[in-house]
Amino acid sequence: MSASGGPSLARRLIQLYGGLVLYGVSAGLQLRAGLGLAPWDVLSQGVAGRTGLSIGTVSILIGALVLLLWVPLRQRPGLGTVSNVLVIGLALDATLALAPAPGSLWVRVPLLVLSIVLGAVATGLYITPRFGPGPRDGLMTGLHRRTGRSVRLVRTCIEVVVLATGFALGGSVGAGTVLYAVGIGPLSQFFLRAFALPERPEQPRPEGPEGPREPRDTAVPVAPSAVTAREVPDLV
Repeated sequence: MSASGGPSLARRLIQLYGGLVLYGVSAGLQLRAGLGLAPWDVLSQGVAGRTGLSIGTVSILIGALVLLLWVPLRQRPGLGTVSNVLVIGLALDATLALAPAPGSLWVRVPLLVLSIVLGAVATGLYITPRFGPGPRDGLMTGLHRRTGRSVRLVRTCIEVVVLATGFALGGSVGAGTVLYAVGIGPLSQFFLRAFALPERPEQPRPEGPEGPREPRDTAVPVAPSAVTAREVPDLV
């Protein structure tokens, strides 16, 4: 904790980058399981198969392109936004270079489950320091503000288009895709609460020349809303 009572910058940075690395690891393990990928990874795999680039490199390029869509939506990136684009793709490629593909289904199924749980843990870690949303999350919230449609509808439309495009390009869709879609939301919400950082306390207002001011009515504080993963992540 910092002297002001809030989380220290060092702790927030460690949590941010630890979460981003872990997210890339989880995506690599899900790919190694070979039972279906998350929608954005289906797209990255499909593009990688057509271009000969690594899936991590394609993930970085897609993240950068999505970030460009923030301009007309008037979204402002943060440190976490740019880091999301770079770190996850690098960690994904590193994981694929180090982790062999298992042959047995008895290994692949637990590996799939582990990868989804790790992805949710990573989501809780990298979102709660509040360094800015991932490029895909910002696209979702930006379209929500500009169109007036619900976040759920906007997110669903984006995911369907991304998944269909990736599948058409040869990306892997399977039971893992369905399990990811069903499980990542509730798991991410749990870990977002588990890794939530304490808010910085408000500083007392200085007293005026007339003496202390009358206290104003304040709203009851509420817990920060859970942000979905990449999209959930990528709720980077």
